[in-house]
Amino acid sequence: MSETQASAREDLEAWRALQPTNVYESNRLLNRLLDHHLGEARHAAHREHLMTFGEKVMTKLDPAAIVGNRPWNLPRLERWSPIGERIEAIEHHPTHAVCGEAIYQDGRVIAVYEEPAANTLAQAVFYLSSHTGEAGHNCPVACTAGVVKALSAAGSPELQERWLPGLLTDRYTERLDGAQFLTEVQGGSDVGANAVVAHPDGEAMGTTRWRIEGEKWFCSNADADVILMTARVAENGQGTRGLGLFLVPRLLEDGRINHFKYRRLKDKLGTRSMASAEIDFEGAVAYAVGDVSSGFRTVMNHVINTSRLYNSLGCAGIAQRASTVADAYARRRRAFGQPILEYPQVQEMVADMRVTSMGLLAGGLELAGAADANERGELDQDGQGFLRVMTNLVKLSSCQHSHRVVLTAIETLGGNGAIESFSVLPRLLRDNVVYENWEGTHNTLIAQTYRDFSRLGLHQQVFERLASMLPSGDSDLPLPLNVAQEALEEARAGVQEALELQDDPGLGALVLKPHVERMANLFFAGCLAADALRIPGGHERDEALACVGWFIDRHLRSGDLQRDRAHGERLKALTA
Repeated sequence: MSETQASAREDLEAWRALQPTNVYESNRLLNRLLDHHLGEARHAAHREHLMTFGEKVMTKLDPAAIVGNRPWNLPRLERWSPIGERIEAIEHHPTHAVCGEAIYQDGRVIAVYEEPAANTLAQAVFYLSSHTGEAGHNCPVACTAGVVKALSAAGSPELQERWLPGLLTDRYTERLDGAQFLTEVQGGSDVGANAVVAHPDGEAMGTTRWRIEGEKWFCSNADADVILMTARVAENGQGTRGLGLFLVPRLLEDGRINHFKYRRLKDKLGTRSMASAEIDFEGAVAYAVGDVSSGFRTVMNHVINTSRLYNSLGCAGIAQRASTVADAYARRRRAFGQPILEYPQVQEMVADMRVTSMGLLAGGLELAGAADANERGELDQDGQGFLRVMTNLVKLSSCQHSHRVVLTAIETLGGNGAIESFSVLPRLLRDNVVYENWEGTHNTLIAQTYRDFSRLGLHQQVFERLASMLPSGDSDLPLPLNVAQEALEEARAGVQEALELQDDPGLGALVLKPHVERMANLFFAGCLAADALRIPGGHERDEALACVGWFIDRHLRSGDLQRDRAHGERLKALTA
């Protein structure tokens, strides 16, 4: 090995050594946001848990996730026991249990819901676990949270008593996990086209017992203990109004497998350590969760909206991890005699990854805090409308932003960025692509937002709230507030233009698209600005304000940035 090659390998070792060993302790923004949204006393009460888990993410979860995601270690379908009994089981590599113990037991990602209004805390620990991508369990975490919320809100006392203790325990070997099976082959976003049917079969568990017949096309966490699924109740008619919500246990009361069969496991681009399947239900025993005439409403309020928030924080975690990987690489990788971070083009890439990932975290936890306030009964009708709209728009934009952050990180690493064994980045990119299509594609979210604006007029309170989140344009803050104000007015005018097309809602949604993306970026900028302004004067406040300014210029300015000598100095400060 030549001296030059040895030096290059030393640089790569130094890059690996620069990676954070505790993703909670090293994240100043996360700590500030939790002080605000939890309150300093409650944050302090959970700090030991967060500190321990932040270290476990990198030392226990991450190495196991790497091994578990290798192609030869992915889940396998096992349909029969050694003596020929039908078991419909999925066999996982041993690292799957290591990841699960880290997430459920060390992270207490579901057990935190034992506390009232626990969305902020739950999303914070999920954000930490998402630094490793999906890791075989982070999708089931979001699904399990939805099961907990739906059961708590609409389940009979008997169903709650039977299932909630197992769902909420932090003992990994004793815990139950959940899934939500909504998609059918003829419709993903078009849930109203679902054809799986439910037939009443007596009374049990304080509710009606049902039998489920039909095929579900995309069943993630296919071997879950507790399944929430929609099925059509014939007398309730067509469309979403005819869908009930049902709890389907994997095992019957006598310990036998419920009446369903796997067709096959999905061969997915991402989230490959978590098994997804096509499943036929052949008279599976199920229990109604709430009134079957309100099934779709229960799904949206307690399952889909919960998953969309998880999706946003999952993307924030992916973006943050990609940013730290690329930042450290740029500091240690040398080209043409100097670290590549010395080159302004790389500085711009690193600054953009860093600030964008910060915006996603600030926006996601703002929504989690609003969800907590709503559960405490503190949100008025306008606040609830704002939460409804921004949950959809933040999910939409978080996926888009994190995708670009991971791609930029891969570009920073050059050819090394495309190598699965070199870094976590290829897996983060693949997982992010799946996140983008879960719980509503971009088009579905925009179409729903268009309906909310045209039918409910929710854009009015959304714009009022966004305007209140931005610092006053006549302040002396070192921020490009004129850019933000112009973006706000452009979005307001664009939404009004889109709403004039209510006779053609498909075209109206198309016209709306760039404007709701701008609204999401205004929200992220407002959340970052609020954080910066809570910091007492000094270097940390100046640094935070510089990040707000970059986010506004990068994501809200019409036209490209002016790249000049002042811009170069700004980049040096942002990447110092």
